[in-house]
Amino acid sequence: MLKRRIIPVELLLNGRLVKSRQFTDYRDVGDPVKSSKVYSDQDADELLLVNIGDSDTSFNELVTKLALVAKCCFVPLTAGGRIRTLEDACRLFEAGADKVSLCTAAYRNPELLRAIASRFGSQAVVVCIDVKRESDGTLTLYSERGCRPELISLAEHLARVADAGAGEIMIQSIDRDGMMVGYDMALVGEVASLTALPVIALGGAGQIVHLKDAFDAGAEAAACGSLFNFGDNNPLRAKALLKNYGVPLKRI
Repeated sequence: MLKRRIIPVELLLNGRLVKSRQFTDYRDVGDPVKSSKVYSDQDADELLLVNIGDSDTSFNELVTKLALVAKCCFVPLTAGGRIRTLEDACRLFEAGADKVSLCTAAYRNPELLRAIASRFGSQAVVVCIDVKRESDGTLTLYSERGCRPELISLAEHLARVADAGAGEIMIQSIDRDGMMVGYDMALVGEVASLTALPVIALGGAGQIVHLKDAFDAGAEAAACGSLFNFGDNNPLRAKALLKNYGVPLKRI
């Protein structure tokens, strides 16, 4: 049985680690390099660093911070945010990334996914899909950090990015981002049923049991930010508790 993964998420804005609620209301929660080292020491399976700035300078800052994190952490690193070209991806890999995460580029330039997968392997390409659930229950996919709705169905987008070379899908509920009420289980389950690619659940974890819920819904990894930023939870404690549920995990 595949081991389930726990992935702390770190949002970078102006060189600082921030946390959001529904993609707004950013709160400063510390230094990304120090935080990353703590997560690494606490047995996180991977780390995800995402640049949420809207300038070329912010991407350069991501590269700089990633290089510093890579020097002090010993877990796989995924980095993303404003990747527009193969050169951008190459800069992140050179700085220490094991994988890159793309969202907007997956809609605008699927050939970029193909180019990255061709050069570094599909296992190095994570496609993040940001989703809002409308009042009637239908799903709308968004790009540009949740600002631009995309006129494509979830099933069609999943098929397109898989064909273009994606190796993993990270599905994020915008509605539940930072709310700490649990993942959108129906959304995670739907994605898991629509794709053969590994699924990472993101958006809403507030208790360790929510990670188990994501695994039960079909996710192979659970990504979270607020769970570890607010309160006394950490990856090591999460693994200890999940072990009691029989969840297959990496060593503690």
